[in-house]
Amino acid sequence: MERDLRGYGSAPPAHRWPGGAGLAVNFVLNVEEGSEYAVEHGDGRSEAALLEVRAPRVPPGERDLAAESMYEYGQRVGFWRIHDLFRERGLPLTIFASAQSLERSPEIAAAIRAAGWDICAHGWRWVEHYRLDRETEAEHIARAWDSIKATTGRAPAGWYCRYAPSIHTRELVVAHGGYRYDSDAYNDEVPYWTNVSGKSHLVLPYSLVTNDAKFLSGDVYRPADFADLLIDSFDVLRAESAGRARMMNVGLHSRIVGHPGRLAGLTRFLDHIADADGVWVAGREEIAAAWADMAAGDARGDAGRDAGGSRMAAR
Repeated sequence: MERDLRGYGSAPPAHRWPGGAGLAVNFVLNVEEGSEYAVEHGDGRSEAALLEVRAPRVPPGERDLAAESMYEYGQRVGFWRIHDLFRERGLPLTIFASAQSLERSPEIAAAIRAAGWDICAHGWRWVEHYRLDRETEAEHIARAWDSIKATTGRAPAGWYCRYAPSIHTRELVVAHGGYRYDSDAYNDEVPYWTNVSGKSHLVLPYSLVTNDAKFLSGDVYRPADFADLLIDSFDVLRAESAGRARMMNVGLHSRIVGHPGRLAGLTRFLDHIADADGVWVAGREEIAAAWADMAAGDARGDAGRDAGGSRMAAR
């Protein structure tokens, strides 16, 4: 896990997305509810992150029924509100799925399968992988892949940890062999290739900026603020994409933006981009495939280029 502070530097890829688009927009719905920390799971505590309250009131070690209820809202109500919005508009959606969440909500797993949305594994459970030992982490990575394939009928294309990976995660994801990319990075606005144990591996960076978690961190309070953040980000990226490839990630959670008032901000953003030219709204699996195709073409068209001169090509 050597750090790379240069990336593409002053020469970001000028490639075009399918249809000649300069900007790819990807909507991610995190489906975690039911797989978070809970006393019922033997964790010894209830989940304390991404709640509607800043600090849990219930003493550690006891069931926090309020926290559990807030998470349940995501599966019972929020998911279906977002599901209907995206289905009505015919928009693709990537599901960051914690496998146990789908195991406990087969109706949601069936809806994801029927919608044809692509899936990125978000852990077998929604727990921090940097707290797991190497053997346990490898087991979670494999178990997530098997479970999601069983509940949705197809295997996840990618991998994304809760917040941060361990120093072993990427190596274990590549060693598993079933994942085509990971999103355990926040360091760029287009995909890039890494070399993991001698194998080329694709990274699709994610974002915690254009993310509805801002509602709970206090960075935005009103739906209009969230819409403005997304719209301004989109407009800047779209202008830049005239001369270089760009990607915008919009992170969503059923228990957050699935509430009616907050959904209004997301809806306003969808209206803003609906007729925009030069924009490709796509699932993460499609983006990974397109980048791999462009990398192959890049390698064929410039076979003599110094191997260190382009991170566009797989290496």
